Amino acid sequence: MNDLNPLLLQLSVLIPFSAALLLFLAPYWGAKLSRAIAFCGFIAPVAIALWLLAHFTASTDAVTGYAFRSDLSTGLDLFGISLKLGLNGIALPLFLLAGIVGFVAGFYALHTDAQRKEMYWMLLLFMLSGLMGTFASIDIFFFYFFHELALIPTFIMIGIWGGAGRRAAAMEMTIYLTLGAMLSLLGLIAIYSRSGFHSFDLIELRTYLVAAPLAEALQHNIVGLLLFGFGILVSLFPFHTWAPRGYAAAPTSAAMLHAGVLKKFGLYGLIQVAGPLLIVGLNSWATALAWLALGNIVLIGLVTMAQRDLKQMIGYSSVMHMGYCFLGVVCLLSPEGRFLGAGGAVMLMFAHGLSVALSFLLATAIHQRTQTYDLKAMGGLCMKTPVLAAFFVAAILASAGLPGFANFWGEFSIFMGLWKYNPWLVVPAVLGIVISAIYGLRAVAHIFFGSPDEAFKDRLLSGSIQDILPYERICCLVLLGSLLVIGLWPKTISDPLNDSLQKVYEDVGVVLDYATASAEEFQNQSIL
Repeated sequence: MNDLNPLLLQLSVLIPFSAALLLFLAPYWGAKLSRAIAFCGFIAPVAIALWLLAHFTASTDAVTGYAFRSDLSTGLDLFGISLKLGLNGIALPLFLLAGIVGFVAGFYALHTDAQRKEMYWMLLLFMLSGLMGTFASIDIFFFYFFHELALIPTFIMIGIWGGAGRRAAAMEMTIYLTLGAMLSLLGLIAIYSRSGFHSFDLIELRTYLVAAPLAEALQHNIVGLLLFGFGILVSLFPFHTWAPRGYAAAPTSAAMLHAGVLKKFGLYGLIQVAGPLLIVGLNSWATALAWLALGNIVLIGLVTMAQRDLKQMIGYSSVMHMGYCFLGVVCLLSPEGRFLGAGGAVMLMFAHGLSVALSFLLATAIHQRTQTYDLKAMGGLCMKTPVLAAFFVAAILASAGLPGFANFWGEFSIFMGLWKYNPWLVVPAVLGIVISAIYGLRAVAHIFFGSPDEAFKDRLLSGSIQDILPYERICCLVLLGSLLVIGLWPKTISDPLNDSLQKVYEDVGVVLDYATASAEEFQNQSIL
């Protein structure tokens, strides 16, 4: 069994990639076989992720905190790059998230009538393969490489299958995300070159840099590159404008995968890579990051309240909630709040990925029945679609952090960690919950219980509107069920998460404390 689990981890990346390659031959396979191949590519990663979750604790290495480790490039390392896979408790929730959202997005895509649908499935499978590889990579180079593999199909899908304004949205996303990716890559290369260790292996790099930390000025500059590079990719204020427009134009499955999973890349990189390797540099950016995160929560929250387009509202709300996760990263600098804040950030990333994917799916379902995203044009939809209304209310309550959903534990832990870091930051952060409740419940009132305009009233009374279909219900149940399972039993992912955070940051805290007390001992260096 011990030999099987590392192989399964490899297959979680390889199976969707192979299925995507096979779909190149779709004209020769026929429609039914192509659909079956795509379905296998979508379901295999989530099945493997659930299996590995069940066997994670028993397989974890006591020293490194990683399980299912494998090196696929033994003897072939080039410039310290090697394809090493494995999961620790920080990567595990996001690996599981990628599997769940990837399956739902793929299953939904299999039931849509998109033109050139085999090509659409193929791009989604490439995206899913990249996502699984991103969170399974121990080597930092392949962590970045798999992210790019997942990112490129996003632009193509928006450009071909997107809605109104898709070309402008795809161009804007390309510019922003390419800039973010380049800054991130420069920062990762700087770690490799200036450490003198000449390896991208995250475990070995952490051990080396804890014993021989980089100079404070050097860390400050590298973290600046990573912070703004990752920040652009995560839509950190004020580099967020690409996200709402991009998600509004994106086809549903692409929006679910990007907003739900791929956007977590930058935050994951800050917690898994930047924090352990460059804690002193991260400390120098803490105040600026806290203010920018509050910009996401308060300013973007107010912008979200002003939206009258449903899909734009969901896009802006996604940007808003990333602010909480950035505050969790800030808590890494507090000895008392380190594990609470960072653990809450990972928990919220997992929960937000599920809830925003559910929200985009439901927004499309509403549009298909109303032919509009204008909140003021809708109303009274509940009497025709009670199941759709129930799912939408649940998604709004989950996003607002209602107890019982996984989002609650993420936000609550972040607030607890933030209180230990700086109690004054908690007040504006908590204001975001009120803002979320206002725009969310107002959307429910407009769509399902309000008075429709005359054009929509005729359609509503005509009897042509039906409740959500069985395949839509399956997608909603998988996402909502996952939110409830973790919401009612958070230890499923919080226990391995806490263990890994303690292993990763136990020595890092000593480095930060020493640097804070003896800053003059660090020599000024430049990364250029």
